[in-house]
Amino acid sequence: MPRPTAAAQDAFRSLLPKDAAVTARPMFGNLAAFVNGNMFTGLFGDDLFVRTSEDDRERLLKKGGADFAPMPGRTMKGYVTLPPGWAKRADATRAEVARSLDLARALPPKTPKPARAKRGA
Repeated sequence: MPRPTAAAQDAFRSLLPKDAAVTARPMFGNLAAFVNGNMFTGLFGDDLFVRTSEDDRERLLKKGGADFAPMPGRTMKGYVTLPPGWAKRADATRAEVARSLDLARALPPKTPKPARAKRGA
C-alpha cells in the first residue's frame, strides 16, 4: 500500500473545506475525508482521488485523470484520481474537492456498523 509524503498530506489538508461536517481520518495508511460518513476525497500515496458524477468522471479522464483502483483490477466505482500535479493547481483542485463534497453530502448519511463480537466471547 503506497504511503503519502508529508508534502502530499499537507496539501490534502489545505484543500479540505472549513466545514464542521467534514472529517479527515487515516485510511489504510493514507488520509481520506468524509461527510455524513460518506468518503468524498482522499490520498492514495501521493495521488488524490475524488468522488465524481459520471459527467465529471468523463471530464477528469479527458484531462489525464484515471479511474481509482487501490488494487490492480479493483476499480472503485464513482472515484477518479486527479491528474498528477494536483497540489500545484490548488484552486482547480479545491474546486474538484468542493464538487466531490457536494455530491457526497447529497447521499444518505451512513450509519455506523455495529461492533463485531470478540471471538471466544
